[in-house]
Amino acid sequence: MTHRIVIVGGGAGGLELATRLGKTLGKRGKASVMLVDTNLTHIWKPLLHEVAAGSLNSSEDELNYVAQAKWNHFEFQLGRMSGLDREGKKISLSATLDEDGQELVPARELGYDTLVIAVGSTTNDFGTKGAAEHCLFLDTRKQAERFHQQLLNHYLRAHAGQTDVVEQISVAIVGAGATGVELAAELHNAAHELAAYGLDRIKPENMHITLIEAGPRVLPALPERIGGPVHKTLEKLGVTVLTNSAVSEVTADSLITKDGQVIPASLKVWAAGIRAPGFLHEIAGLETNRINQLVVRPTLQTSRDDNIFAFGDCAACPQPGTDKMVPPRAQAAHQQASLLAKSLKLRIEGKSQLPDYHYRDYGSLISLSSFSAVGNLMGSLMGTVMLEGWLARMFYISLYRMHQMALYGTFRTLMLMLGSRIGRGTEPRLKLH
Repeated sequence: MTHRIVIVGGGAGGLELATRLGKTLGKRGKASVMLVDTNLTHIWKPLLHEVAAGSLNSSEDELNYVAQAKWNHFEFQLGRMSGLDREGKKISLSATLDEDGQELVPARELGYDTLVIAVGSTTNDFGTKGAAEHCLFLDTRKQAERFHQQLLNHYLRAHAGQTDVVEQISVAIVGAGATGVELAAELHNAAHELAAYGLDRIKPENMHITLIEAGPRVLPALPERIGGPVHKTLEKLGVTVLTNSAVSEVTADSLITKDGQVIPASLKVWAAGIRAPGFLHEIAGLETNRINQLVVRPTLQTSRDDNIFAFGDCAACPQPGTDKMVPPRAQAAHQQASLLAKSLKLRIEGKSQLPDYHYRDYGSLISLSSFSAVGNLMGSLMGTVMLEGWLARMFYISLYRMHQMALYGTFRTLMLMLGSRIGRGTEPRLKLH
């Protein structure tokens, strides 16, 4: 019987792994490869802040799982994982409902010989009072599009107004990590673009953006030599940056910090912290940590089951020789997908000794919309190189192109780049609907 590999989660890592395995094992009939996801399309998660601001049209940059499966010799199943039977080697998928609440795809079970869980992470609001009710999150395309629509609605209402009152909009972003910082810059750019297209009843200077960070500096996970210039650039753009300001409560029209400061906000985004999806918590007796991540060994096999692998943001993977875990970053998921493509081939060949994963930090790049970019590149030959401005922006864009090449191949990616270039002359620079 053909070895059955089931990959749950079609994010950057899961989709790349399914594509690699389909091209090798699936095409040659050495294994059946199946990808399971709750959506029909994929969009690269680091781009969601651009979707939220309207600078990226998600319908143009999405990838269809059904088509990708056809092109790359794997199978796609629509569904949300809801249970696991380790003894029977089966996963349970809950029923999928359509927009009217009618059952579209029934609940069912799928058998596996090797299971790979790559369901990513969701935002962690740390149980902050009112956060879930009053804040928007940017975990999915739908959430990002919802934020964009609410932003656009403010401008459309102001544009239709007949009074001479100065219209304003206030946006508060909780969390000064990469998502929060990049969203703040994209929103500043959006304010100028919207005004340029005639939605100018809210002037760019009347969009008030506040970035709130509980820690002592922006980009706390990255070196201070990156965070410092980013902080200065944001302030030059007119963004109010508050550090050492933990949010204790969120209300319908404001945020309240632990020291009692009230920050008015008509739009509120929570972009601080991550946790793995709740259904993973001790699922079928597997070991998980306090943020629901599956504990894995350096081989990326779960600590209590050699037949189940986990990687990306949903996995707590140790870094050998240190007491640190692999950080939840796109480059880690990409590296782990590459390793697993080799490991699962060895596993099918009957090899019991699998290679360990060693995280390599190739640096960090932060985009500040069209205004600037900053970051560092790390390598064994050149050491650490700081980048700023246009060059950093080009490297930042190249990260997405590398992701596309892993999924589409070189020729298709070049065609996508050409199509994007041609489309610039016929489409607005900002999504206006």
